[in-house]
Amino acid sequence: MTDAAVPGTRRIEPSARVLLHELGVRRDRDEWIVGRMATRTFVALPAAGARALELLGQGLSVARTAAALRDETGEELDIADFVGDLAALGFVARIGDQPVPDAEPPPASLPWLRPHHVRHALHPALPVLVALLVLAALLVLIRRPDLLPGYHDLLWSPHGSLVLLTGAAAGWTLLFAHELAHLVTARAAGVPGRIRLGTRLQFLVMQTDISGIELAPRRHRLTSYLAGIALNLSVASALVLTLACTDTGTTAHRLAAAGLLIALMPLPFQLMVFTRTDLYFVLQDLTGCRNLYGDGLAYARYRYRRTLRPRHRAVTAPAPAASSTDPPEGQSTGPSADPSTGLPPHERRAVRLYSVILVTGTVACLAFMAAVTLPADVTLLVRAARGLGPGHGLARNADAAAVLVTLGGVNVLWLVTRWRDRTSRGPTATN
Repeated sequence: MTDAAVPGTRRIEPSARVLLHELGVRRDRDEWIVGRMATRTFVALPAAGARALELLGQGLSVARTAAALRDETGEELDIADFVGDLAALGFVARIGDQPVPDAEPPPASLPWLRPHHVRHALHPALPVLVALLVLAALLVLIRRPDLLPGYHDLLWSPHGSLVLLTGAAAGWTLLFAHELAHLVTARAAGVPGRIRLGTRLQFLVMQTDISGIELAPRRHRLTSYLAGIALNLSVASALVLTLACTDTGTTAHRLAAAGLLIALMPLPFQLMVFTRTDLYFVLQDLTGCRNLYGDGLAYARYRYRRTLRPRHRAVTAPAPAASSTDPPEGQSTGPSADPSTGLPPHERRAVRLYSVILVTGTVACLAFMAAVTLPADVTLLVRAARGLGPGHGLARNADAAAVLVTLGGVNVLWLVTRWRDRTSRGPTATN
């Protein structure tokens, strides 16, 4: 980036000193994670970049910082260009005597909730308590396998409308509690967090943006990623114990069985790491990848282009003979270059393996939507539309209206959310 590309700044003079915003820094393997919590902007810097940031923060001018790094590393680094990049990221408050325009920070959900209010959410004893609760539920199920619920337990009442209403209320309540668990644990680590709707392929999801957790220790990061799953397992385990303490056939027993299924149903979705679920972020953290999804998608596209290339050449024209100046395999340049070659070895292996999971899972999901979900939705909507009108009874009109409002509303909400995400790309979120 050139100096002129920095909004609101002149050419950066060698004598200029830089005033940085409050930044968080954490070492991660051979790099440093640097970010500004207020704007949820984070980057990975090499050691030289982190050292340059430290010297600039100490008040050294651009020229003195470059000289100090030249003495320490033996390399000539363009610190003016580096400052321009920092300013574009929103890390710089002032260059010389000129302030740098600042972006409006994204709003946080439940801003009144302070880290000290929820500090116990990161207590080491909490995961142990959750594990003990789950273990107790498993022991009960081993002793009483008849408590394992089936699909019929969802139909706890002979009144279908009551089943649908209570199921929807319980499902959305648990969904919000799941996301609230992410928000609370992240807030305890000092991360603002934001809950909102999002899309994953054909799925409408609720997601929590906890950008900034990258600066927290690994235990806090993993706790925040797994907090939602732990919440669902805790609720399910408590309901198993409730089933063991209530008589079969009672309303309390039937409601507990239905609630147990509702609490467990979202968990298989977490295994779909190709849609960036909670377990995806755990996998990304454990593999040490910076952007597992983005890099995996780029590698999959590269392999796709490589697969089609021979066909393209066979149709258009014979391939030119290789010359001595052609780059060797795996070291090509330009749009056809392998995007994973620039990654560290541990990231490269993880990205290439993940790209297989990404492509396979995405194709399977979209195929299921095309073969099952979409035809079923269209059929239900067409039947509902045909069921409206004065020629049908009150019950038929009410049933058709309910289908149009619920099913049609969900699809419209998916479309609106998808459009919003397309037009305003934000930081990666967990869900």
